[in-house]
Amino acid sequence: MTEIGKTREKRLVGAVALGLAASTAVVIALLISSRSTPSSYAVDEPPVLPASPEPALKVPSPVPLKSSAGVAQWASVRRAVSVRASASSDARFVTRLASVTPEGTANIVLVLRRAKDRAGRLWVRVRLPVLPNGSTGWVPRQALGVYGVVNTHLVVDLEGLTATLLREERPILRVPIGVGRPEWPTPKGEFYVRNMLTRYRSPFYGPLAFGTSARSSVLTDWPGGGFIGIHGTDAPELLPGRVSHGCIRLRNEDILQLGRLMPVGTPVTIR
Repeated sequence: MTEIGKTREKRLVGAVALGLAASTAVVIALLISSRSTPSSYAVDEPPVLPASPEPALKVPSPVPLKSSAGVAQWASVRRAVSVRASASSDARFVTRLASVTPEGTANIVLVLRRAKDRAGRLWVRVRLPVLPNGSTGWVPRQALGVYGVVNTHLVVDLEGLTATLLREERPILRVPIGVGRPEWPTPKGEFYVRNMLTRYRSPFYGPLAFGTSARSSVLTDWPGGGFIGIHGTDAPELLPGRVSHGCIRLRNEDILQLGRLMPVGTPVTIR
């Protein structure tokens, strides 16, 4: 090969080498660019975090109390208050409720209805422990404590001489009883249990007594106003029968069982 041919060959090889070097530089630059500049088609998704754990205590949304069959509400009298014939401070005066019963326990009333007056103040219609039996009236809601709820109901049958305790309208206890003599009759009507007493244990009252809102219309001069009680007796041989001054007597084992099953505030129907 001549010198001229060799020179041309060297130039050609050099040119090819330069071209390869330039191509390699371009490829490297593109790679670096693709790594340093994020592409809209290759954006990394953010990591998925685990869900927050459920709290140990959940406070549910408040739900208003609804009346239902077999459920009754009662409330204690927080302060002495005047009872009105309707839901208004201008309505006719009915009676005055004390915060304590004659036996020294908290006075309670059975809640029947609710209403607002013209000023938007809430009033409650309650069953009253006064004569005439069956009286009701309205008191400001703020005069009462929190509501208590019971699902029991005591039904006293004066003809059949039995007392039946219902829970959610189903009988769970039925016992023989003693009731008032004809001259001291046990009053009929709708009442409620005001208190439960154990400090009057005696042969006459037995180990336990319930005070009710019912009152004798005959023995009005009795201590405390002649309230009708439900209590035991140490003379079970007299039951069933018409043997009392108006109170409802049970055998001692029956009144103790009733004490375990019937809470204060339970409605009482005497028929």
